[in-house]
Amino acid sequence: MNRYPARTWGLAMALLASLFQTAAIASEAPLATPVDPAVPSWPVTRTFEQLGQASDSLLLGVRNSENIEFGVRRDRLATDAVLQLDYTPSPMLLPLLSHVRVYLNDELMGVVPVEKDQLGQRVRRQLSLDPKLVTDFNRVRLEFVGHYTDVCEDPAHSGLWLNLNRKSQIQVREQALALDNDLAYFPLPFFDARDTNKVELPVVFAATPTLGEQRAAAILSSYFGSKAGWRKATFPVSFNTLPAVGDKPAPAIVFATNDRRPAFLSDMERFPAVDGPVVQLIDHPDNRWSKLLLVLGRNDDDLVQAASALAVGNGLFRGSRVKVEKMTVLEPRKPYDAPNWTRTDRPVRFSELLDYPEQLQVSGLQPRPITLDVNLPPDLFVWRNQGIPLQTLYRYTPPAVTDESRLSISVNDQYITSVPLVGNDRRSSTLEEMRLKVLSTDSTALAEQALVPALKIGARNRLRFDFSFASTVGSAQRDHCQTTLPVDVRAAIDENSTIDLSGYHHYMAMPDLRAFARSGFPYSRMADLSETLIIMPAKPTAMQVGTLLDVVSSVAGQVGYPALGVRLTDDWKHAADADADLLVIGSLPADLREAPNLGLLLDTQRDWMVQGRALAQPGNPRNDTSTVAASSRVEVSADEPIAAITGLKSPFHEQRSVVALLANSDAELALLRDVLVDSGKLETVAGSVALVRKSGVESQFVGEHYYVGELPWWLLLWFHLSDHPTLIAVLAVISVLLFAFLLWRALRWASRRRLGEAD
Repeated sequence: MNRYPARTWGLAMALLASLFQTAAIASEAPLATPVDPAVPSWPVTRTFEQLGQASDSLLLGVRNSENIEFGVRRDRLATDAVLQLDYTPSPMLLPLLSHVRVYLNDELMGVVPVEKDQLGQRVRRQLSLDPKLVTDFNRVRLEFVGHYTDVCEDPAHSGLWLNLNRKSQIQVREQALALDNDLAYFPLPFFDARDTNKVELPVVFAATPTLGEQRAAAILSSYFGSKAGWRKATFPVSFNTLPAVGDKPAPAIVFATNDRRPAFLSDMERFPAVDGPVVQLIDHPDNRWSKLLLVLGRNDDDLVQAASALAVGNGLFRGSRVKVEKMTVLEPRKPYDAPNWTRTDRPVRFSELLDYPEQLQVSGLQPRPITLDVNLPPDLFVWRNQGIPLQTLYRYTPPAVTDESRLSISVNDQYITSVPLVGNDRRSSTLEEMRLKVLSTDSTALAEQALVPALKIGARNRLRFDFSFASTVGSAQRDHCQTTLPVDVRAAIDENSTIDLSGYHHYMAMPDLRAFARSGFPYSRMADLSETLIIMPAKPTAMQVGTLLDVVSSVAGQVGYPALGVRLTDDWKHAADADADLLVIGSLPADLREAPNLGLLLDTQRDWMVQGRALAQPGNPRNDTSTVAASSRVEVSADEPIAAITGLKSPFHEQRSVVALLANSDAELALLRDVLVDSGKLETVAGSVALVRKSGVESQFVGEHYYVGELPWWLLLWFHLSDHPTLIAVLAVISVLLFAFLLWRALRWASRRRLGEAD
């Protein structure tokens, strides 16, 4: 018998059906997906001055275009772009008829008209750029179309101009892109050649680093410094803590061994112990848009090997994790073979000095100058040399007749010589001859040989070639309407042109902090710093380790090669046994505090400095090697930070030098690091002592010079006697008298012998 009524069963069945239906609907509904965090983006503003325009650009009727190049990192995406123009048009321009065309990567972005109320006034205008056209390398071209009359216009009229201010800006909103953990993209995202900003790359250790960990970090930081070059690079250091990630991704480098790991790498399941040198790329644990580069090893030697392999062999790397099987130096570096220095053992072709492919070509009636940088070792001895051979091969569009067109050559803004550019009336060529010229490598080029005065050559030099073309454009006469359009004039310096710096000796007066600041000398004599010994404190702070990385990176940026051979020690006694140039970071060892050439000492209790000759505008030290006597000694104590760079002779080897970066606190080291990564402040470092304060850098020289390098004995004698004309005169008189006496004795001996034979 059914104990429950039918109605009750019906209600139960309905309830069960409702529950099953609800469960079915819930199973068919999509799962809630987690909300993806907003993609970070930020505005980036660059002025034309920051992009290479050192001064305002003047657009003329016959030179009416200007190119501005800018880059966007490959791990960034441009979502918006704006051109902020700052210009002043000539008051003689016709409004509206005169305008400026704006192109982005050869696509017309818009036209900026010159209005009546803008004539002769400084104008600021904004123009949107299409972000879809923005790539990793971009060129903004500005073309000035100017008119001062609508009838019989002279394109070379002096009233046709528009001044483009160097404070004009390109504003780009950049958005982060998520990259795969693939070392094939290295050095991305840690360095991108398209990024013109200073490189700032945090470095993390588990605790106070050992000497081996410091050396591995110095090698890898020098690699980034060699890539950064003029941008400079700095390396904030932290112990057991990842740097905070702000709006922008902050990639970092982590050095760890199996026994010494930061806390965030303590998970041995995710990061197991390694059995050799390993390089691994992972996501930042706090930000998916940033990366960490792990340099791992069983011990310090593995870290050094991994860092060295990453510095020179990263072209083989791929995937997220690479194990370094072997790292062997097949051929040691040679003195003065730095990649950024011009070769001094043979003639150098201009093709070896190029920074970009079209550097040696120009066009237009008033073309831009052609410039080449020639970087030399600062100890190149060119004293009283007749000149440096410079063979220039050039091509140009010949004028119709021979006129005043010329090619002018200068070095470091000092005029050297000029060459006339002959016209068609002096260069008649048949079609057969022209075909042969096109097929030949250099027969189209005219040759000009010149001697560059040796005293105009320094460590950094700039060769400049100016093509100046005379033209009838702009010679219209009053009431005589004759418009002449300029021809497409082109000119080029041939890549086979040469400069010959071979055969010169290396000899230089030291100490010279200017050579250290601008060329990394004497440490850069060996590009891999294999003759450099860096003396660190026994237990360095994070700021002291960061100073080490910054200074090694700065030297590598000068030479263009990582410091694979650099050595470190925390024991001053080891310096006596090493035939190396010494670099001291922190404070001077006790053995150097009484050195006779020491001009300054920073101490926690009292600082003292010997006053010498101030160097407000340091010149070429090779022209002034006189001793500077100390005029006074000052001792002070103060609370505000002060740091210094001082140079002196090594107490252990005659041909070796010591440069000390002196500071007693992190605040003082911060002053030093600010100088090391600032090209403008480095230019003021010179002499034997450079004081660094909040107000800037002050340099001076005090004491005696010592010399490094070698010269033939006769040249060495003549060089050191050249500053003592009285002594030369006395020696000349003594030499003449001695020669006369010897000649007299020889003649007497000959006469006695002849008379004896006659008897």
